[in-house]
Parts: sequence; structure tokens; C-alpha cells
Amino acid sequence: MATTADDSRVGATTPTFMMRWPTGAKLLVILSIALLPLAIIAVFATLRITQIADTEARAGLRVAAAESSRAIAIELIGDMTALRAAVDALEADPGDTPSCARVQGVFAQQAFNGARFAVFGPKGRLLCGSSFPGALEVARTARDAAVAAQILPQRGLLLGVVGRSGQVTAAAYFPTDFLAELSRPSGFTPAYAATLIHGANELVLRSLARENAFERRENNLTDLGIGDLKLAMEVRTAPITSPLVIALLLPLVMWAAAAGIAWFVVDRLLIRPMRQLRARVAAFTPGEETDSQVIRALPAQELRELGDTFRALTKTVAIHEAGLAEGLVRQTKLTREVHHRVKNNLQVISSLINFHARGAKSPEASQAYASIQRRVDALAVVHRNHYAEMEENRGLSLRPMLGELASNIRATAAEGTQLRIQLDIDPYLVTQDVAVAVAFLATELIELAVTCDSAAQLRVSVKEAATPDRATLRVSSRALIESPELRDGLATRFGRVIEGLSRQLRAPLHHDPLAGAYEISIAVLGRD
Repeated sequence: MATTADDSRVGATTPTFMMRWPTGAKLLVILSIALLPLAIIAVFATLRITQIADTEARAGLRVAAAESSRAIAIELIGDMTALRAAVDALEADPGDTPSCARVQGVFAQQAFNGARFAVFGPKGRLLCGSSFPGALEVARTARDAAVAAQILPQRGLLLGVVGRSGQVTAAAYFPTDFLAELSRPSGFTPAYAATLIHGANELVLRSLARENAFERRENNLTDLGIGDLKLAMEVRTAPITSPLVIALLLPLVMWAAAAGIAWFVVDRLLIRPMRQLRARVAAFTPGEETDSQVIRALPAQELRELGDTFRALTKTVAIHEAGLAEGLVRQTKLTREVHHRVKNNLQVISSLINFHARGAKSPEASQAYASIQRRVDALAVVHRNHYAEMEENRGLSLRPMLGELASNIRATAAEGTQLRIQLDIDPYLVTQDVAVAVAFLATELIELAVTCDSAAQLRVSVKEAATPDRATLRVSSRALIESPELRDGLATRFGRVIEGLSRQLRAPLHHDPLAGAYEISIAVLGRD
């Protein structure tokens, strides 16, 4: 389960990381990944061609080395076989001149190239041939081997044999030029190097100078089958030249160039014009019309069509916004007319109530009419203030609204009532619904205080609350301190109305019975 969750997190973050890249960078990465296999295939093809050339050079070297070693081995083994036969014959009969003559006949052809031989008796006395430096020493070393070999650096090769009884020995000398001629393979045209090796000693038959430090060579080592001699040959393989380096690097250069050119073309023809078009769309303001010359200058036909579409949309938006503006003006006029008529109707209702109050036959009826008129006046005050604020539509200001409301309440108070209202209102703005509820709640609380004490002195304040979008409405008076009159007024007339208004304001109404204060938090739009 943990592994599945980890995999899902990885799959969710990878696209987000790629989506943060610019389109040009993503295009360059995608093209590079798409073209990279082709570059790799081209590089491997070039390397494969070089490997094939090396294989062909290696095969040719093996054939040449086999031919050269076979020619040298045949010559040396034949000569040493004839020399051994003479040693055996002279060991049996030191005066056997025909055997010596046969060996001289065998070495007669090589004598023109500097090859010589010598046969020695028991005390080192020359029996046949001609002595040469090192002959006796190499002949005596052949006691433990069929054929003893010794390399004379830069001079040639010494071979020695010994008879069956060890009394007669023989040695042969083959110069470097003779062996080099023997080792030349027929039909092998490349330059090569040939070296005769015996232990740690080497005899260079043909040298091959290095042309540069980066030259590569292929070598082959063949055993001659006589005297522990080996023939080493080497040839040059395909060198690391500038054409080879160019052939290896060219696919990579073409890969980078193809990805770069493709990115450059797409960036110039598509991405950059799209950025410019996006900038114009972002800077678009209603009523502005896009310049058609700018759209026609876009390099891609698809972008020009998109620009024309945007230009058509701007015209459509301008037409629609003009229609909306006209409709808003018409709707504003209708709303103002509705509020004006509501205000006039409320004024008519207030006048009718005042007319009937004058004809009331009892003080209780007059007070009832006055109470109803105060509530109608509260609603009329809200509508008048809302009608005045409609041009800016910022909301209703509580300070003038509550000031006018307090003036109306004092003006409609019953005779003999010594009502005083002190206002401390911060300049807050509220919606019409909140203003209606505040106006009714203030009216109910003021009338409740007057009911408890006809000489009530009230203080109405609106101050900031704990949060910027709230304010605190507070109505305080000594008449609102806990008393039987207050409890009776809440139980009979004002309690349910006040509770309903607090629910309309969506906040609890707090009563401090000792201080005689009511508080409630109201929603505000801001300060005036």
C-alpha cells in the first residue's frame, strides 16, 4: 500500500514539474530526446565501420604473419637439418668430405646473402665451413636442446646443433637482411614491422616508425617451432584522424543543430507571437479595439486567425457592455422610482396615522397611533437614506440615519415625556437589510425605555468590534436596568419583537441588567 501511494505521488508531481517549464524549453527537450537515437545510431555506424576496417587489417596481418613465419621456419629448419646430418656423418667419420660438401651446397645460395656455417670437432677444431664470432659458443649451448638459438642485436641470428655423442658441434649464422627478405610476405602491400624474438632479446627485421601520437597498431605473434624463436609482426590500423573525429562528432553536431533550429523556428513563428498576442489580450480594456495591422503582422496564419477571432470578440464584448450599461442605467432609474414611490407611500401612511391619531378619543389610542407612526417613520428613514446613497451605492451610513431616527422619535413623543437621546455613532456603512433591522431595534429599545420611565435618558452608540467587518450597537439607559416595569414590557410587547430583530441581524442580543445596556454585533461594509 505504501509503495502504491509513493508511486501515485511521483506520478502526480512529475507532470507538475514539466508544466512549470516554458513551452520553448519543453519543445527543445522533446526534440532532443526524439533526435538523439538517430545521432547515436550514426555514431555507432561510424564506429562499426572503423571496427570492420580493424578486423580486415587483423585478418590480413594473420595471413601475412603465417606466411612469413612459415618461410623463415622452412628455411631455418631445412638448413639446420642438413647441418645436423653433416654433424652426424662427421662424428662417425671425421674424414667424410662428401658430407661437408653437401652442407656447403645447401648453404651455397645463402652465402651470397651473408649466411655462414661451421662444424667443430671434439677440441673445437674446425672440421667444415668457416668460423665466425660466437659460433663455437652457440654450438656448445646446443647440448641441452635440439637447436640452440642466440640473437645478435642488429646483426643476425645464430643457431647451433650438437651430435649424438656430443663430440661434434655445428653453428650457423643468418644475417638480418637475409631473414628480413625471408619474412617479406608476398602480395602484402601495407607497411609492417617484423621482429624476431628469443626470450628477452629481439632482432628487428623491419621497422615501422610512428607517424603520430594517436596511431593505432595491430600485432601478431607466431611461434617458429625452432630454437624457441617467435616472429612478431604489426601493422597500422585505421588512425584517429580529423576525418574520423569529424565523422564521430558530426551526428552529434547535427543532432544539436536540428534541435536548436527546430526550437528557433517554432519560437520565432509560434511561441513569441503567442506571447505578444497574450500580452495584448491581458492588456485589453473594455471598449478598446485591437489594431488590425498588428494582427496581420503575425507570422503564422493560425495566429492571424486567432487574432481576428479575438478582435471580433472584443467588438462583441463592447456591444454587450454597452447594452449592459444601458440596461443598468434603466434599472437604476426604475429602482430609484420604486424607492421614491415606497418613500412617498410610507409618507402617506404616516400622514394617515397622524390624521387618525388627532381624532383619537383616549390617550391610550393616541399613544398606540404614535407607536405605530414611529415604526413607519423608522422604515421611511431607511428608505430616504438608501435613496440618497443610490448614486454611489456604497451602503447606508448609520450616523445620519440614526440621527434622523432619533429626531423623529423625540418629535413624536407623547406630551409630558422628557426623553433625551445622546448619539455617539462612528461613520459605518451597512446594507439596507441591516439598516432596517438596526432602525427597528433602536426604535423598540428607545420605546421600551420610555415605557419604563417617561423621563428616560438614553445613549445610542456604534463602535468598532473585534473584527473589521463587524461593529457593536449599544443602547444604554437607567430605564433599562432590571425592574418590574422592564420585565413587564418585555413580556407583553417588546420581547418577541426584539428577539426577532436580533435573529434578523444574525447575532445574539446581550443585556446588562445592572448597567441597563443592550449590545449586539452587526455586519458592516466599511467606514464612511
